[in-house]
Amino acid sequence: EGAHWWNIAYEHIGYKDAFAKSVIGGFTVEAEEEESVLVDATDFFLRDAKQVVQRLKEKEQGEYELDPKRSALHLPATKNFPKNTEIEAILTYQGKIPGDWVKSVVPDPENITVRQHHSLIELPDDKYTPRRFDIRSSYFSEDFMDYASPVTEPLEKRYICRHRLNKKDPNAKVSEAVEPIIYYVDPGVPELIRSALVEGAHWWNIAYEHIGYKDAFRVEILPEDADPMDIRYNVINWVHRSTRGWSYGMTVTDPRTGEIIKGHVSLGSLRIRQDFMIAMGLMGEYTETGDNSGEAFQMALARIRQLSVHEVGHTLGLGHNYASNINNRSSVMDYPAMWVKEKDGELDLSDAYAIGLGEWDLVSIEYGYQDYTVGTDEGAELDKLLNSAFSRGLLFQPSRDAGPGSPSPYAAYWINGVDPVDELYRMMRVRKIALAGFGEHRV
Repeated sequence: EGAHWWNIAYEHIGYKDAFAKSVIGGFTVEAEEEESVLVDATDFFLRDAKQVVQRLKEKEQGEYELDPKRSALHLPATKNFPKNTEIEAILTYQGKIPGDWVKSVVPDPENITVRQHHSLIELPDDKYTPRRFDIRSSYFSEDFMDYASPVTEPLEKRYICRHRLNKKDPNAKVSEAVEPIIYYVDPGVPELIRSALVEGAHWWNIAYEHIGYKDAFRVEILPEDADPMDIRYNVINWVHRSTRGWSYGMTVTDPRTGEIIKGHVSLGSLRIRQDFMIAMGLMGEYTETGDNSGEAFQMALARIRQLSVHEVGHTLGLGHNYASNINNRSSVMDYPAMWVKEKDGELDLSDAYAIGLGEWDLVSIEYGYQDYTVGTDEGAELDKLLNSAFSRGLLFQPSRDAGPGSPSPYAAYWINGVDPVDELYRMMRVRKIALAGFGEHRV
């Protein structure tokens, strides 16, 4: 056994010497005190770290260069927290031949001033236990190469990305969590949209209850004394753009283990307006636009609930499942089409988007967050869980299998129904009704 560990130690030295490193900055030491040093990193934080110049050029939005004289640290957003330090800089780029996208978002398109953010984050302690990744599961993975692996095992090691979650009483069938997973909603979200965001995101608590956790997942409004840049807060942000853009669910993850340190969701504020206009074009009359109780507005709120639970799902570690329509909307991680029904010759939006989680979502959270007692063969239990799900007819088709070029007949975006031919004919009937109502007050 001693010789085995001796060999591994030398193998680690071998791969460390085999590959190049990347030095991303050098600083002059201005002062020293015991084990601390003071350096001036101003130039490091005022550089074009996000390659704005290159990205604008690639998108044909103009030829720009960074102007150091009009760039500085933004001290109001440069802060220290218990687990992270945040440094923000104001960078100004001067250019010519600005593109239309640039013109739509700045007062002077030849001078673009943006804020660039750097985060210095403390890595978690070593009390987290990684869980193996399975390509059949919904999870994102943290991957690395272990050159000390035996020849009979793959070099690539993969851990799922997930939050740390443990029961206060590991032996109890139902227990509270040592530290619950809490998401905080941007207080700037207007009502009734805010309540819809909270409701949709909170659906994930059902999945944690399913595996024996009590109140392990919560959604609250961000307190006035909290800062969304504090790494201890998972946040759902409400962001504004010049056009309707994508919403995102992203994470800060420990690269050593896959542990999610922070989840941050960005929801575009124009999404609900677009959905409302789609519904009004199908159902409404322009004289009703101010009626928040109307069917069109309720449909738009239903979409916001679905969007909220979907993007939060990404920050819990889950990727897309583009085959949920085959199993009666079995996952909120799909891209669902608005389900417009026919009812007595009229269009019905009451079931446009599903309420709550699907069966595959319960399986996914169980795969990532279920506790197993000491002595349990975790790998065997995880295999059993997935095999049971597939034996019940559930499907998992991730992003890599979806799209027009996919060999899978099931993985597709924005569709409903089990049989694509039947759904096509159903949608043709829906469109016929919609076109019959087309007119001056319904466009």
